Amino acid sequence: MTEFLVFGGIAVVASLLVIAQRNPIHSVLLLILSFGALSGLYVLLDAPFVAVTQIIVYAGAIMVLFLFVVMLLNAPQEETLPDLKAHPGRRTDVVRYAALLALALVVELVWALTRAGGSPAFGAPAVSSVALLGRSLFTDYGFQFEVTSVLILVAMLGAVVLARRDER
Repeated sequence: MTEFLVFGGIAVVASLLVIAQRNPIHSVLLLILSFGALSGLYVLLDAPFVAVTQIIVYAGAIMVLFLFVVMLLNAPQEETLPDLKAHPGRRTDVVRYAALLALALVVELVWALTRAGGSPAFGAPAVSSVALLGRSLFTDYGFQFEVTSVLILVAMLGAVVLARRDER
């Protein structure tokens, strides 16, 4: 019960802070923290495959894409001169947040993969169901999988075109 409250609290607070941040980079890092807390909730539900998939797909791939787009578009920060004078080391704060998130990711992955809760998800049925899931994804749903890939590629190209500076 306490683990649920911890992960749930982290997810709610991090999600609220995502929309309260002035700096878009901080918002992306807090969203990664929120996704990590959600994967912790999945582990508590004895769904380690979904938890690891949440980390790999959302906290890994999707958030790297978000971070890439935010940096590519050079989104303005809403910092005023008094903010910069009061917090001169703000750039090092981003590095500290990223290091803390990386440490939390490693701890959560180790905890998710070594948790011995008697779940059948770590036994042979999970391996065969993951294999069946992969086979189904690349055979029955191959077209939808490729359409999603093309959609993400078009979104990245659109971000590059929007961020391009007019030389005229």
